[in-house]
Amino acid sequence: MIEQLTTESFEAALDGLAEVLHASVLEGASVGFVLPFAMAEARRFWEGQRGAVASGDKRVLVAREGGRILGTTTLILGMPPNGRQRGEIAKVLVHPAARRRGLAQRLMREAEAMAQADGKRTLVLDTAGVEAEQLYLALGWRVAGIVPNYALSIHGVPERTIFMFKELPADA
Repeated sequence: MIEQLTTESFEAALDGLAEVLHASVLEGASVGFVLPFAMAEARRFWEGQRGAVASGDKRVLVAREGGRILGTTTLILGMPPNGRQRGEIAKVLVHPAARRRGLAQRLMREAEAMAQADGKRTLVLDTAGVEAEQLYLALGWRVAGIVPNYALSIHGVPERTIFMFKELPADA
């Protein structure tokens, strides 16, 4: 089941979100953190998202099975005045124990539909992973460009980042 977290349910989901982030980074996900990466740091990251979730600038989606959070993505809607037609996808994460079940694909489709319903016409994201790139391409995303040495891997080594975009239909 995919659901959007509300301000209230976000608080209750903090431990589950931190668990998915922590496990994903330990398995190699390049999503802004380097090793060593403690569970407390993962929780602090999510706690830092409270304000943006409460304001509606960010919408956090989760995939649950049996009540447990197994995946998440964030749709960033809060953009400057000249970018209100676009949104951004961030932190597409699936717990390593729950991969290859279509959760990332379902999270992405729900985020895209939510962005379209909000009037967004273009979505952007960046990724360093080859598997993630293949998922996004299969969902109709296109490569805008590749920047070498853009971010550090979890091991602190500079790596390329792929910037991608998807244009959404005008009709919701």
